[in-house]
Amino acid sequence: MDQLLQHTLNALVLGSTYALLGIGLTLIFGIMRVVNFAHGELYALGAYVAYGVVAMFGMNFFASLLVAAIVGFLFGTAIEYFLLRRRDLKAIDEVMLIMIGVMIIMQNAELLMWGGVAKSVPSPFSQEPIVWGAISVSPIRLFVLVTAVALLVIFYLLIERSRLGLAMRATFQDKDAAKIVGVNVSHIYTLTFALGSCLASVAGALLAPVFVVTPTMGDLASLKAFAIVILGGLGNLPGAALGGFILAIVEEFGAGYISTAYRDALGFLVILAVMIFRPQGLFTIRERVG
Repeated sequence: MDQLLQHTLNALVLGSTYALLGIGLTLIFGIMRVVNFAHGELYALGAYVAYGVVAMFGMNFFASLLVAAIVGFLFGTAIEYFLLRRRDLKAIDEVMLIMIGVMIIMQNAELLMWGGVAKSVPSPFSQEPIVWGAISVSPIRLFVLVTAVALLVIFYLLIERSRLGLAMRATFQDKDAAKIVGVNVSHIYTLTFALGSCLASVAGALLAPVFVVTPTMGDLASLKAFAIVILGGLGNLPGAALGGFILAIVEEFGAGYISTAYRDALGFLVILAVMIFRPQGLFTIRERVG
């Protein structure tokens, strides 16, 4: 039982950041119909921003989270404005090539700037674990969990309770009707891409002290983000959040009870099963059109 609780706590920590990744990606796809292959590189960007702010400039780690959020938001704005806004978003193949190009450029830029050696970000917390009975957790992991859950709640309130969220949901449902009632769809696209990029960047910054930072870390992050979106259903924000936790639970319990060598493989086996038996996602209701 103690081992079960420990694995559950570890899965919640990892799942909270997976949820941030998945929500950012599914938000962009759901509203803009853009398959953002550079999502993982925005995650890596946040990790490198945290490294630069903390390890190189000696600033506070908590300040690095804010800097990572701002940098991710600005990068997302620039990508949408300069590369996507003047393109026909219905041409999905062209958009995919653009995003693959952005991914390659960002990854090689990170390699050029930081080198191929893994970097570590010092934790602002004590290395002594917090112990509750037989369960222990490092303070940095607990901070990651609390911060990620708080961001998920804030983002949910933004989408469901604000005028911006109403405009985004209207654009998601019918962009032509949204234009008729006065929604500036171009601005909504920019904000959508910027917010999705911001969430990915913050997720990378949060996990920077937990794992090492490398130029290729975005590759696996992209795969997992797409896996989370497939689990939850394309364009389904609550499904993406739940999908992140499900993927983390599968990985954590698979590593704990089977083998750590198959940690990532087990998660993708679940994705393959979902694609075979429920391709619309676990939390999407299939509708008949026509």
